[in-house]
Parts: sequence; structure tokens; C-alpha cells
Amino acid sequence: MEYLMLLAGLAGLFFGGEALVRGSVGIAQRLAMPPLLIGLTVVGFGTSTPELLVSVDAALRGVSDIALGNVVGSNIANILLIVGVSALVWPIRVSGDTLKRDTAVMMAAAIILVPIFAFGMMGRVAGGILFASLVAYLVFAYRQSRNAPNAPLADGGDLPVPARGLWLSLIWVIGGLVALMFGARFMVDGAVTIARTFGVSEAFIGLTVVAVGTSLPELATSLIAALRKQSEIAIGNIVGSNIFNILGILGLTAIIAPIPVASRFLTFDLPIMIAASLVLTLLLRRQTVGRGIGIVMLVAYAGYVLTAQ
Repeated sequence: MEYLMLLAGLAGLFFGGEALVRGSVGIAQRLAMPPLLIGLTVVGFGTSTPELLVSVDAALRGVSDIALGNVVGSNIANILLIVGVSALVWPIRVSGDTLKRDTAVMMAAAIILVPIFAFGMMGRVAGGILFASLVAYLVFAYRQSRNAPNAPLADGGDLPVPARGLWLSLIWVIGGLVALMFGARFMVDGAVTIARTFGVSEAFIGLTVVAVGTSLPELATSLIAALRKQSEIAIGNIVGSNIFNILGILGLTAIIAPIPVASRFLTFDLPIMIAASLVLTLLLRRQTVGRGIGIVMLVAYAGYVLTAQ
């Protein structure tokens, strides 16, 4: 039953996120919002909604290790697992100036968690600072890119095909939100039960199973982009998602329900997330992430999972 709940949660998060983004883009286009603004806001938040609802639900129910593990684990998986798989499908090549601003923001977002985690509690003030930083980043990125209509979107890819018609778009949004809420509840319930049944920590389940599950939209986007040989979209998806996860998801979660921070996140998981972010930043400055590096990333992720418990 626990595994069925987990699978039902995964399905709800995946299809609910897709429906929410599709409907939201349809409404935004009906309101004549610029495509770039849709990408920076609607698509960016829409594809991160699974992580948001899982972390908020876990925090409200006192399962803080899953709330934090979901975000930290998602960022680690995004880089080591998803970039690794994408590089195996098609070697990633980006231009010299591509994503320099965004990788710098990603690194800054990761590093700012060090003093926050050191306090042992992520309160509403810290959450407010993170979320305000996200708003500032979006405003800056939009102003900088408004004269470049073909620039990659903040969360990494082309706009999804919108639902046609305002009422149909509203139905997609409502249906997506309902599926996401049930998916988040089933995911957390199943993950907590499995962790307690097998005697593994809730942090480990959050960092692995839950984190990969909520990263399915990013995995699908990057794999499709890699198959189409669209390297910048594959990488932009990862960098944008990592920024949203830290500044948006953790920020909003802490505002809604302050999160106690277990010591392992400061001493083990966060340093790995920062190291993975730094490696990706340096690799992108080389302009190429080949299949050999992709294999190394996958091996590194397997090693992390084996030692995370």
C-alpha cells in the first residue's frame, strides 16, 4: 500500500504539474502577457510546484527532514543525475557567455544557505529574504532580457503548448492544482511510512526518492532537449530549477511553516550540493560537458546515494 501511495503521488505530481503549467500559460496568453514574462513567472513557478507542495505539506506536518531533503536532494539530482543522463544522450555544448549570470545566482543561492542552516532553524525572516531575492532576480532578468525575445526562459525551455480557450485553461489549472495537492499528500505519506518500515531516515527518503520524484518535470524537459540537441535548454532547465528550488520553494515553505534544520544538512548534504553547483559552473565555462563527464556525474550521484544514509 505504501508503494502504491508513492506511485500515486509521483503520478499526481507529474501530471498535475503539466496540467497547471499548460492552463496557466493559456490564461497568461489570454491576458496578453509577454512570452518572456510568462516564462519567468508562470512556467518557472509552475514546473516547481511539485517541490513546493511536497515541502510545504511536509513542513506543516512536522516532517522537516523531508521538506529540506526534497529541495537539497532535488538540486543534487538535477546536476549529477539529470545533467549526467543528458550528457550521455547528447554532449552538452554552450556558448561562452551562456548562463554566466544564472550560474552565479545559483552559486550565491546555494552559499547563502550555509549561515541559515548554521542557525539550526529556517524561520520566516530567512524565508522572506530568500523569496525577496528570487523576486529581485526575476525583475533583473526580465529587464535585462526584455529586448531579447528569443532568450531561453528562466526555467529552461520553450513555452508548453497552452490549453485553448479561457474556460478550458481554468479547468486545466484547477485540475492540476487538485492533482498536485493529492500527489503531494500521497508522496509524503508513502515516503514517511516506507522510511519508518525499513528503518531508514526520513532525510534519506526526502533526499533521494522524494527529490527525484519531484524532479521528474526537469528530467523530462532536459532529456527531450538533449534528444533534440538543444544543449542550452537542457542546462538552462537545471540552473533555473535550482534557483527556484532554493529561493522560491525553501523561501515560501519557511514563510508558511518555519523549518528545523538537522545537523546533517549543514555538514554533509549542503556541502555536496554546493560542490556539485561549483562543478557545473566550472564545466559550463569549459563550454562542453561530454559523455565521459556525464558518466562521472552518474557515478558520483550513485556514490552520494549510497553514502547519504
